[in-house]
Amino acid sequence: MPEGDTVWNTARSLDRLVGQTLTGSDFRVPQLATADLAGRTVEDSASRGKHLLLRLSGGVTLHSHLRMDGSWRVFAAGERWSGKPAHLIRVVLKTERATAVGYHLHELKLLPTTGEKALLQHLGPDLLGDDWDAGEAVRRLAADPAREIAEALLDQRNLAGIGNLYKAEILFLQGIWPWTPVARITDRLPRIAGLAHRLLVANKGRWTQSTTGSLRRGETTYVYGRRSMPCRRCGTLIRKQEQGERITYWCPTCQPEDPGR
Repeated sequence: MPEGDTVWNTARSLDRLVGQTLTGSDFRVPQLATADLAGRTVEDSASRGKHLLLRLSGGVTLHSHLRMDGSWRVFAAGERWSGKPAHLIRVVLKTERATAVGYHLHELKLLPTTGEKALLQHLGPDLLGDDWDAGEAVRRLAADPAREIAEALLDQRNLAGIGNLYKAEILFLQGIWPWTPVARITDRLPRIAGLAHRLLVANKGRWTQSTTGSLRRGETTYVYGRRSMPCRRCGTLIRKQEQGERITYWCPTCQPEDPGR
């Protein structure tokens, strides 16, 4: 699941290009079809929430967003590309030692590196960034007291990096019904923000996301992806339901419905 930790890991994979000069580029999206990055040196690979920033010499940044299904794969020069169908390729970056292939990327664009701030200024504190500020995250979450907490956690303007998996798991671990208005749990927002930070930091550097402490297949989450399976804590069957534009998983016993709703 491409959440903040996955995007951070992807940036670390693209570190293999840092310091190398691009020998060629191939963009397979209409708006960048004629762009040529050959001759530019890859200076840095960074993430900001769910956004990837590949900074190149000459003050140019290649920005991409993975959303639900995007990915970058880095192969050794001459290595056969594998993992996803070729028709999903959106960009290929080549150096003498490695090739980076971007599959099903979203919001792919080239911009001046000086324009990064304007592009990303709407984001809240980055859970895996140097700017992480739990107090600011809490302030932003509390600013819309009528909003359902699950929706508030997914809003990257509040804190950057949480996706559907972490949203569901954080609320389970805090025993909060996903439809609870923020106003009814303002005193718990610091604990929610702190837990979010700890979970993403714990998963940073590995591709298997776990909130349970186990990396075994089928044991990595409490509620996410476990509809109609018994709750690991109480045995009640996990439920799944649409909430806004996303899906929510929860345990109706461990996360009882807000009586004031």
